[in-house]
Amino acid sequence: MLSVPIPPNEAERQEALDRMELLDTPADPYLDALTRLARDLFQVKMALVSLVDRDRQWFKSRQGLDAAETPRSLSYCSQAVLRNEPLIVEDSQADVRFARTELARNTPDVRFYAGWPLHNADGLPLGTLCLADPKPRAFGKQDIFKLRDLAYLAEHYLHLQHCSQQASDLRDALSREQRKGMLDALTQLWNRAGLLHFLPLEQAAAERHQLRLGLIYCDLDHFKQVNDHYGHLAGDACLRHAAQRIQQRLRSSDLLARFGGEEFVALLVGTDLTGALDLAEQLREDIARTPCSYQQQSIPLSLSIGLHAGVPNDPNCGERWLELADRALYRAKADGRNRVVSYEAVALNDA
Repeated sequence: MLSVPIPPNEAERQEALDRMELLDTPADPYLDALTRLARDLFQVKMALVSLVDRDRQWFKSRQGLDAAETPRSLSYCSQAVLRNEPLIVEDSQADVRFARTELARNTPDVRFYAGWPLHNADGLPLGTLCLADPKPRAFGKQDIFKLRDLAYLAEHYLHLQHCSQQASDLRDALSREQRKGMLDALTQLWNRAGLLHFLPLEQAAAERHQLRLGLIYCDLDHFKQVNDHYGHLAGDACLRHAAQRIQQRLRSSDLLARFGGEEFVALLVGTDLTGALDLAEQLREDIARTPCSYQQQSIPLSLSIGLHAGVPNDPNCGERWLELADRALYRAKADGRNRVVSYEAVALNDA
């Protein structure tokens, strides 16, 4: 078993990380946009926001890596946190600090690594914004400046998120272990249990404040054919792609869940039927015109969407709303797929 480097102030650092309530939380579209930018800017395989936990590094945002977490012992980020300074490894097999170490031998996909520590408000390192690639590469002064600036953005965004009312509400509502059980590991969205937990809470709040609530039920068309033709790993990539594309269109107050298989459900706070229809059409068009790239393959996708919107009149009507949106989704599929249908339109046509 590999040894794990531990900073002298590990207990204080870990307590700070726990207080931030970042671990085992859903993907964040802002951080995902930032790591996509970092990956494309530096032309590396992987760009990550990595948080160094007790015995693991957990990825708050990840590009180019399927795993949601890896052992802390297999982590260059642990080394950056230990030193509390940027860590640049242009070639792990030639770097005098790591060549022939167990870390380098056990992480062959990380020949190149560049990580910039991310701190809490008191300056304690929580993790890194990092880049990694299976090929060695040079990393000059201008590259270091660019990584520093991106890390600055990531760090201060995490501070803002921690101070937000939404984060406070989440901390009050769920323990870390409860959150962990409500996250989908593949897409880092809320899972079915998470949606069913939050749906009655959102509906009760909407009823209390007389706010409209939109519910969008999405299904990737012919997804079995995608798996059969391209393979299940490609199918997983398509699910992550769709999740990120949908999440990018939502507001921070909205909630997105992978409801099961290739199905996604979005709750839109303060959104009427017209607004829900407009957004659903944007989602459909975006998925249709943005194929998933996987191993030099371009995989076309499309969405069928059913939706329902209104002011909830019963805090326990969540399952009913899901049923109504599902009926509209069924009609969208029956009418040819790759389209948006509201339950209100279905009810009007069936009247």
